[in-house]
Amino acid sequence: MSAESLTPTETLVLLTLLAEARPVSNTELKTLGPELRAASRRKLTRLGLVATDTSVRPFTHELTDDGWARCRTLLGADTPPRVAPPVRAVYTLLRALGRHLDRADLQLYEVFAPATEEVAPVDDTSPTVEGRIRAAYRELAREPGAWVGLARLRSALADLPVDEVDRELVRMNRLPDVHLNPEMNQKALGDHDRAAAVVVGDTPNHLLSIEVA
Repeated sequence: MSAESLTPTETLVLLTLLAEARPVSNTELKTLGPELRAASRRKLTRLGLVATDTSVRPFTHELTDDGWARCRTLLGADTPPRVAPPVRAVYTLLRALGRHLDRADLQLYEVFAPATEEVAPVDDTSPTVEGRIRAAYRELAREPGAWVGLARLRSALADLPVDEVDRELVRMNRLPDVHLNPEMNQKALGDHDRAAAVVVGDTPNHLLSIEVA
């Protein structure tokens, strides 16, 4: 992740995308926060912080994993010099939020999720990856909400492409009944556990819990 400095507007764009935790169109972005002009869009894309879909109009923008990680560093950052009072207030608020996350041992993805995303009914006969993940979880979990190692889950989904399962787990983690967590006892992890981890933001996660599988 690049440490190149960002303008206040570029920083506020990242924070707006963080708050929404979903693809946001140019039109929406101007309503929710600052406008993302072409030069800043190219810069944020070059730095790997934002992914822009230019195949649709208006363009849509979403934080990359590096973008999530960059936002996490902002939660403890000093206020840049010579910025306007509203921007100083934002940095003050970010530091307070960062302190809360540290005290509560929370990750960004546990706080920021799409506002309208809901758990959809799942048809287990459906070939969707989500349906397969939920069905495999039911087979492996002692009870709904129990933690299941991703290494065991991947073994049950060995016929599915790894990157497809990764993308779906990251998406499902934004649902209110799905939780990914790192294994706190790192000494308990074997090589297969580490290889099976899915990274959200900058955190490798080894465990899955689904409250309504």
